[in-house]
Amino acid sequence: MRGSLVIVGFFVLGVGSSLAGLVPGHVGTRVSFYALCALMTCVGIGIGSDPQTLKNFRSLNLRLGFLPLLTIAGTLAGTALVSLMLTERSLPDCLAVGSGMGYYSLSSIFITEYRGAELGTVALLANIIRELLTLLTAPLLARWFGPLAPISAGGATTMDTTLPVITQVSGQQFVVVSIFHGFVTDFSVPFLVTLFCSL
Repeated sequence: MRGSLVIVGFFVLGVGSSLAGLVPGHVGTRVSFYALCALMTCVGIGIGSDPQTLKNFRSLNLRLGFLPLLTIAGTLAGTALVSLMLTERSLPDCLAVGSGMGYYSLSSIFITEYRGAELGTVALLANIIRELLTLLTAPLLARWFGPLAPISAGGATTMDTTLPVITQVSGQQFVVVSIFHGFVTDFSVPFLVTLFCSL
């Protein structure tokens, strides 16, 4: 939760700096590209440096392996339905935002690069809200819909920021499922976002 608030704080700081004229707009575009490259490198190092990850994946129940695919399909279907109410936005724009899967830092940079700062800001806020709602409602989701519900709601965040609360409400036996789910949805983000942004 604190990490999400830190991200929101930096977002507000960035907006304030830009509005005050402290940072020229063209500088932000170059910086976001290099930040994206550094972020992708860190994600790769984080996944590759943990030898336990591959061992955990091998012990995963095959049926639970479909959970991230269902999360991705459900997110895109829900986003498509919402796009019917947002007449000022095209279906590909809405699907690009939904494809962030809670991975706000990566998806918002991609969308800003392809479709501009306005849609990038929408993506940032939408995906931060997804993470915050998962953190706040995980106990209720687990109680009402079962232990897999908080994992699905968390999207790409289930292997890092929402993992502790998911472990607490769903149980230790779902840690591997949560990490695998986060890994697959996380991996899908750059492909899906760039796909829908290019339509």
